[in-house]
Amino acid sequence: MQLRYHTPLDPREQLAHGLAAPQPLALADRVRFAELDILNHVNNKAYVEWFETLRVAYVNTLCRPFFDGPEPRIVIRNANLHYIREMVQDEDYIVTARVTGFRQSSFTMEQQLWSGDLRARLEAVMVAMQPDGSGKSPLPDRLLRQFIDRDGAQPG
Repeated sequence: MQLRYHTPLDPREQLAHGLAAPQPLALADRVRFAELDILNHVNNKAYVEWFETLRVAYVNTLCRPFFDGPEPRIVIRNANLHYIREMVQDEDYIVTARVTGFRQSSFTMEQQLWSGDLRARLEAVMVAMQPDGSGKSPLPDRLLRQFIDRDGAQPG
């Protein structure tokens, strides 16, 4: 099956390209020369950028429609990146995102990087802030329901 770049992959496509389980959002791309370090491996900065690009797409497409009124600032509080296996030039890859847990104004996101097998994982805590940054903003109940129904997330 041909891998489609820069377009959300459906569950069938995700499984066909080696993911262990379909995720709510998955996008494919290919390693570029500019993303390599002096040893011709993907630079650590590139992994962070790939994860960030998909995390922003997840928030914009799967979270923002649930906010009424002024949209909160969704900020990253902390993240842990686990490098599992190196990547090299011209490798196709798929980056995924899903929410695993949530509280009143924050959620935990798990992201994965696949290229035939799992290459890296990132866990990030995201916080909804007031538009002016003055404090936390509660997440809408409809969004929390989506985290449970779509992503399999757990409250707490």
